[in-house]
Amino acid sequence: MADQLPPPIQSQTRRSFLTEMGLGFGSVALSAMLQKEALAEATNALPPAAKAKSVIWLFMIGGASHMESFDPKPMLNKHAGKTIEETPFKDVLSSPYLENERVVAFDPNNGFIRNEIYPLQIGYKKRGQSGLEISDWFPHLGEQADDMCLVRSMWTEDSNHGAQLQFHTGRHRVDGFFPTIGSWVNYGLGSLNENLPEFVVMGNPLADCCGGREAHRANYLGPQYDGVPLKIDPNDPLPYAKPAQGVYREEQQGEFELLNQLNQLTADKFPDDDAVRARIRSFELAYRMQTAVPEVVQFSDETAATHKMYGLDQKETKTFGQQMLAARRLVERGVRFVQVYHGSSGGAGRWDSHKGLKNSHSKLCKEIDQPVAGLLKDLKQRGLLDETIVVWASEFGRTPGSQHADGRDHHPFGFTVWMAGGGIKGGIAHGKTDELGFHAVENRHYVTDIHATILHQLGLDPHQMVVPGRKRLEKEIGKPIHQVIA
Repeated sequence: MADQLPPPIQSQTRRSFLTEMGLGFGSVALSAMLQKEALAEATNALPPAAKAKSVIWLFMIGGASHMESFDPKPMLNKHAGKTIEETPFKDVLSSPYLENERVVAFDPNNGFIRNEIYPLQIGYKKRGQSGLEISDWFPHLGEQADDMCLVRSMWTEDSNHGAQLQFHTGRHRVDGFFPTIGSWVNYGLGSLNENLPEFVVMGNPLADCCGGREAHRANYLGPQYDGVPLKIDPNDPLPYAKPAQGVYREEQQGEFELLNQLNQLTADKFPDDDAVRARIRSFELAYRMQTAVPEVVQFSDETAATHKMYGLDQKETKTFGQQMLAARRLVERGVRFVQVYHGSSGGAGRWDSHKGLKNSHSKLCKEIDQPVAGLLKDLKQRGLLDETIVVWASEFGRTPGSQHADGRDHHPFGFTVWMAGGGIKGGIAHGKTDELGFHAVENRHYVTDIHATILHQLGLDPHQMVVPGRKRLEKEIGKPIHQVIA
């Protein structure tokens, strides 16, 4: 006998039925499946030049310190307590980068002239056979160093937390809203799994102050290319797409069949209307997702060793560990782009350590270190790392100088992002900052160079990904970092 959810649904008019379906499944429909007909038919496999199939995008909200993570600077310890003008590196304050880049709301005096150089708050050591220097706050990730490519020469324009949105779109927030990297991947590639969306989002998103959900939306590409939010709850992973209360599953299937018949009448009347065909596909996907998505976040079929590898047995690492395990299960099932937020606070983000950096960063690094390392290890042992690009990023770094005595300010002039898998060289550090970690001074890369590298590995040319009437800036497109590609 079928499971029943009382009370039974009442009869409806076509208009009210369509309205309720739109409300119940609208976010799924508008986020997942309004693909172009030709694109959907043509791109079920990898493009000919592709070296990767999927991306797992990990974003640390608030601005992680590059110096206490993946770009340690011993000169901070040597000159601790001095003002920057008392060091051999005082010329960083007159760098042309401070004048020529479009950086807003940044006072180069704040934390550098009035305040003292702040020493490293954690030790570091060389890791793996490659000898990459990585913070002691990342012991598990350090074990995966030979698979990681550290890009230590990133820069961005916004010195406030609008940089969170800028990292995802390549455009300053004052320019307006633009498609995100996940949406471009969704736009450029078709589905590998008809039961799951191409672009999935986990974790609490950015706060409204810093871009909000626009960091996983498609803007002018259309809401069909938005990311689909997913909760790690086997009983309610898609709260906006579950059946209405009191509906038998067989009854809901009948409703979908009726809806499909009604929409097909419209499609027959307007055979050239892509929106009608897309709407039919979106409802079909929404129905299939009700079964497919709960299975993704049901971890009972994973071994105890896998649970432990991701840190699911520890309070500090369980939440992010579940998201990392779900990310692996999603790409394993053909999802193209998985975006995971960490550190949401309802404001600038928990990584925003203007004071108490040692206390806050030690806790935050503990939350993510083992889960992310577990993800890399698990992908590799399953043969998935070769076709999956993992990206770890934050909107900017933090200043060499102190703020509030025990913290660091925002720093857009030089910071680190790392990638692994998907044809990216492992065990290397590309680019560098100066000896204080102030400026990117070698192989400088604007944030969209990461985007361009990802798209290149997926076999996509961003110059060909255009929408009539929309002009894209070269800066917005970026350039692939060929030096890091295997």
